[in-house]
Amino acid sequence: MSAADGNRLSIIIPVLDEAATIAGALTALAPYRARGVEVIVADGGSSDRTVRLALPLCEQVVTAPRGRGAQMNAGAAAAKGDILLFLHADTALPADADKIVREGLADGEFCWGRFDVTITGGHWLLPIVATMMRLRSRLTGIATGDQAMFVLREAFAAVGGFPDIPLMEDIVMSQRLKRLTLPLCLRERVMTSGRRWEKHGVVRTVLLMWRLRLAFFLGATPDQLAKDYGYVPRDA
Repeated sequence: MSAADGNRLSIIIPVLDEAATIAGALTALAPYRARGVEVIVADGGSSDRTVRLALPLCEQVVTAPRGRGAQMNAGAAAAKGDILLFLHADTALPADADKIVREGLADGEFCWGRFDVTITGGHWLLPIVATMMRLRSRLTGIATGDQAMFVLREAFAAVGGFPDIPLMEDIVMSQRLKRLTLPLCLRERVMTSGRRWEKHGVVRTVLLMWRLRLAFFLGATPDQLAKDYGYVPRDA
């Protein structure tokens, strides 16, 4: 699998009630759109102004059942690009990320990858958390959604896309893609908001994520873990 330098990139952003951040996130992507990058917002049933704010600032908004896996799959199905990049609404790409991704995938050694990450915020532990994320990802070959995962369309199709599960969709996707190639671990950094860590407590959030991932690797199902995480089922 290879990606020519001229292949089109599609950025897919899963959202749910992101009215406070979506306009800023999409405005930051305007230079990419000017270079021909497609931006698709995948909405999971927002009850606020997310969709209305997003419509003039992207190529299209698609709707899907709530859940990042389902939403990102819907965005991928609508995308026209040969390279798919999945971006959280509170994460900002580095300059020239489209060029960096194309060049990184061009020789065919890798079919997917992710960026290093910096976590923004005032808590002194956040830089340490980001360093741990970068090291863990390089050691395990596992990427998380905060790291702006990207993948060739043909590789995405080959592994069946993201699993439609309430949690750990990025972990499972990484495991599937590792069967094709190791990830391209870019040293350029995305900037992701530390609001989740600061809202619930940095140490508490880190310990919770460690516990959930350990339980997952030991055999717990995503549905079981979602209850611990406080995820509300779709049919609730």
